[in-house]
Amino acid sequence: MPIVSIPRLELQDWLHGVAEIASAVNQPVSLPALLNLVAETACRLMGFDFCGVLLADADRSALLIEGSHGLSAEYIANVNAQHPIVLREGETQAPSSRAFLTHRPVQVIDTGSDPAFEPWGLGARAQGFTSMIAVPLLVSGSALGTLNCYTTRSHEFAEDEVELLTTLANQAAVAIATTRMRAAEARTIADLRDLNTSLEEQHGLLRQGEAIHQRLTDVALREGGVAGVAEALCELLARPVLVEDASGRPLASVPVDGVTLDVPDDEQQDALRAVLVQAGVTGALVDVPDWQGAVTPGPRMAAPVQLDGEVVARIWLPGRVADLAPLDHRAVEHAATVLALELLRMRTALEVEWRMAGELVTDLITANPAARATLVPRAERMGHDLGQPHIALVARADADIEDVVPRILSTVRAVASPVRPRPLVAQTGAYVVALWPRTGSTGATAAVADKIRTAFRRAGGRGTLSVAVSPLCRSLEEYGRAFRLSRGAVELARLRGRTDTTVTLADLGPLGLLLQLEHIEELVAFTDRVLGPLRTYDEKRGTSLTQTLDAYLRHNLNTAETAAELHVHPNTVGLRVRRAEELLRMSVADTDSVIHVGLALMADQVVQIAGATTSG
Repeated sequence: MPIVSIPRLELQDWLHGVAEIASAVNQPVSLPALLNLVAETACRLMGFDFCGVLLADADRSALLIEGSHGLSAEYIANVNAQHPIVLREGETQAPSSRAFLTHRPVQVIDTGSDPAFEPWGLGARAQGFTSMIAVPLLVSGSALGTLNCYTTRSHEFAEDEVELLTTLANQAAVAIATTRMRAAEARTIADLRDLNTSLEEQHGLLRQGEAIHQRLTDVALREGGVAGVAEALCELLARPVLVEDASGRPLASVPVDGVTLDVPDDEQQDALRAVLVQAGVTGALVDVPDWQGAVTPGPRMAAPVQLDGEVVARIWLPGRVADLAPLDHRAVEHAATVLALELLRMRTALEVEWRMAGELVTDLITANPAARATLVPRAERMGHDLGQPHIALVARADADIEDVVPRILSTVRAVASPVRPRPLVAQTGAYVVALWPRTGSTGATAAVADKIRTAFRRAGGRGTLSVAVSPLCRSLEEYGRAFRLSRGAVELARLRGRTDTTVTLADLGPLGLLLQLEHIEELVAFTDRVLGPLRTYDEKRGTSLTQTLDAYLRHNLNTAETAAELHVHPNTVGLRVRRAEELLRMSVADTDSVIHVGLALMADQVVQIAGATTSG
């Protein structure tokens, strides 16, 4: 993003405005008061007539005005009650909806003539504004709502205005997330105090209840971290405790009398996945079946730690759920809650680093010339060494599932977290790319890709992913090509029906060689020359000769398997193949012809992938 030039006095105003918002968070103030302050600050700094802060409702189906400056109570009530801004796809989507869903600012120069603004036109005229802009409030790649600004006169928002508003919106989003986090902490502490009150009625359990409450509350208030929560739970239950993240990486382990818990390895956790997924659905302790090869003998139980419905960690304990007393259950539940807050606090602290890493990766893989001189020092400041050879790992979901990319990003970050030298991880479109320092052979890096896929499955969400491994990058200039090759490799694997797999260029055979060609125009000319008659025939008659011939060759000329893949009768396959032979003047009985046409079909797939990824 280009740097916006701000005069000194205006810069002081901006710094003062941002400081006011930060001060409000630190006081702290209520969320409505904070939202009103954000709206007032936007109006004051940018000279707008009205501003509103819109947040998504509980089920993220609509945006509601929760804070404002200059907007009348009647206008706010009319929008929230009579004409809520629905979050849905469509041509008539509201500007605020588009900004929320696309994560991009959306402006309307004339609200009176824009059909998307028609439901709110009467209110806009009554309020007196003509132009508006909606800027998304983003935290960790997720939209909380929008910052909407309005002017009475027709106004086209300039690029520098949009950039400044985006900066203010980003600051406001972090402030809102922090305020919500503190409110959640306050509610958690209140819950713990309510527990203490109820335990007072049970005189025989009073001391134990107070111990649970006080111990975990102290950890929460002093920010004792994951290790502090594990130690507190160990003392309360007199049992060994192990906490692992969603990828299976241990975060804290507290032994008792020399006994330390171990957990299932990757293969064993795959076998236990159904039990662990069910725990994530119910949010409760579950018994985990015994597994062969456990270092510490005896049964286990596991409790999920969740944030916004996502399992971010697990608590492992020895024994069976039935062995725990009611207060022990309560201790585990509260420990899970405090752990969630600790992990949220850690995640919030990492957001700035993740954003900077994402910008660095983007500059690397796009070969941004303006950023070239800054790449190495920027990486060093974040603890990354670009002087080391790296391999680009590109991960993509095997199926398009809602919110799957953030889950992949979270998984890759978790696997990369303990690695030194540190990998660089970022999201670009539907892909998550990790620039991984090579610590061994390509096979060792492929094992990392396998670990990422396993960790994603173990996290308990829907779907699987595939990961492509690039050739080794020894210089800054090679990262862009490595990313493009890995992206193409993972797309070719998907095109060929491979799922939950680790892909290297060598795995793709001739496809891998074709993918590495620098001049795609030569492949286009080759495929046009060889497959042109088939394409023309298919286009004119609506047939599928090209698809059929490709499947027939991939199945080693097996008519039955080809028919099964295409869901047609074997006789249909035979007729199509014969017609293709006539058009191409070749015979599938001739080895040279099969190789020639097969290579053209593979080249065509590479051309398709190259075109799709370039446009994407």
